[in-house]
Amino acid sequence: MGQNNPLTIRLNPLDNVVVARVELPAGTEVPEEGVTCRRQIPPGHKLCTAAIGPGAPVRKYGQIIGFATSEIFPGEHVHTHNLGMGDFARDYAIGVKARPTDYVHEAARATFQGIVRPDGRVATRNYMGVLCTANCSTSVARHIADSFGNRERAEFPNVDGVVPVCHGSGCAMAAGGQGFEGLQRTLAGYARHPNFAGALIIGLGCEVNQIDSLLKSGDLKRGPLLQTMTIQDIGGTSATIREGVSRIREMLLEANRMERRPVSVSHLILGLECGGSDAYSGITANPALGCAVDLLVRHGGTAVLSETPEI
Repeated sequence: MGQNNPLTIRLNPLDNVVVARVELPAGTEVPEEGVTCRRQIPPGHKLCTAAIGPGAPVRKYGQIIGFATSEIFPGEHVHTHNLGMGDFARDYAIGVKARPTDYVHEAARATFQGIVRPDGRVATRNYMGVLCTANCSTSVARHIADSFGNRERAEFPNVDGVVPVCHGSGCAMAAGGQGFEGLQRTLAGYARHPNFAGALIIGLGCEVNQIDSLLKSGDLKRGPLLQTMTIQDIGGTSATIREGVSRIREMLLEANRMERRPVSVSHLILGLECGGSDAYSGITANPALGCAVDLLVRHGGTAVLSETPEI
């Protein structure tokens, strides 16, 4: 490969390793770094470009990523066989590269086809939710949601689907504390999420996370689009599934009246995850997500990046 298509990627001038773009067999000359591979370097792996003594730091992204466990010569493969962890002073330098956002004028901001809820919040989807107070009602919730297929999609074209929200908690747990409060807060967040036109909350009846307690803690109120039921009160699994399907169908009639219209992307709150950490995620997927966030924020939106390199 020529200088315009190099064999490696240098991420920072201070680095003493570079990333192999392709597999580099032993003996391969890397002209952009002036080194020759001493052994095969797999694609995405690190190639040493300057001698690193035992215990000396290995730098990538301009940061210390570990320490040499033996002497590493230029052209060698740097990986777990010669790279280890160690303690050192860190300067996190938080915010030193922060800069003001160049916001797009409100009139020129990008739009998307959103759903404006009666309370003014904007949704990207029009789902109906089936929530479980405890693991005891997860099977019933799944059966109810699975009862709505292609026929219902044709009947309710403005609804994006019926979604079960299941979990493995809520039954034999302490009726207080961080775990209990976190579960109730999460379930209430789903119940009021703008992407849910409505929700049906299902309990067994004897679980710790009782429906009335959940409604009170989450400041939720029963209504046409927020209904509740318990398996023990209805009379068992089969009867609850039939009743749940009937109630969801009634709520879908209302949800189907929702229509999409152009709304500003400033209403978007986007959570991002690179999808899987590998040798390339810090130089491909994560920067791409960072650029996407920059673009969204310029148009007034909000985003959360879940991994440090994505920032």
